[in-house]
Amino acid sequence: MIQGMLILLFCQLLGEWLMVFLGAPIPGPVAGMLILWLGLLVYGKVPDALRLPAEGLIRHLSLLFIPAGVGLMVFAELLAAHWLVVLSSLIGSTLITLVLTAWMMQSMENYKTRRRGEHGDR
Repeated sequence: MIQGMLILLFCQLLGEWLMVFLGAPIPGPVAGMLILWLGLLVYGKVPDALRLPAEGLIRHLSLLFIPAGVGLMVFAELLAAHWLVVLSSLIGSTLITLVLTAWMMQSMENYKTRRRGEHGDR
């Protein structure tokens, strides 16, 4: 359990360092998540030591939204002043996410269909 948590924290720290070093406008935890994803692709599976802490974090994921809720309350006046920009951003990002997710699912389905055809499996 501790080893898995250390892997997660190390990936986040590496992502933070990388984004500070590069000066990129990407949050460090997002870069760390990409680093973790690449590591898992290379390894080929999720190690059991990493699975347990990851499942624990997912189980309590709602607690991670508390800081965002506090931020909404603290900056409520600013959000009210710029509500149209915020609403446009939310709608736009939601539409982009839906389109990309649908495209990715269709691509994966086509890949699986082609792969079944090559191997003769059903």
